Amino acid sequence: MTSIEVPYSIAAALPTLSVMDITNDVSQTVARSERRDGIAFVHPLHALSVIRIQERETGFFEDLEVLLERIVPGGIPNRERLVCALLSPRSEQVPFADGVLALGRFQRIMMFSLDAEHRSEWSLTLLG
Repeated sequence: MTSIEVPYSIAAALPTLSVMDITNDVSQTVARSERRDGIAFVHPLHALSVIRIQERETGFFEDLEVLLERIVPGGIPNRERLVCALLSPRSEQVPFADGVLALGRFQRIMMFSLDAEHRSEWSLTLLG
């Protein structure tokens, strides 16, 4: 099977949600590491961001934003913190073997920023 690298980019920029595809950066860091097999723990550095494994499909992001708006309407004080609590835990763990992430064919590592400000800070811990 041949793999391709999807360009690093913003996967979605919606009114109350922005999504960054960080798969390439995580994958490259794992490949360069001395560890060949283990688990990659990906964690956002901002309190209002969440990491998720998800297919990169625009309709999903739009549907998620609509769902979150229905559950926690925009006028509620501290809405972002409530949405973040609903989507917790905030980090993801991805196994890797031979320096390659063990993701499904269409799975990507996405960072969701819940305060409508695009934040790209995340940390990676490799165990193995």
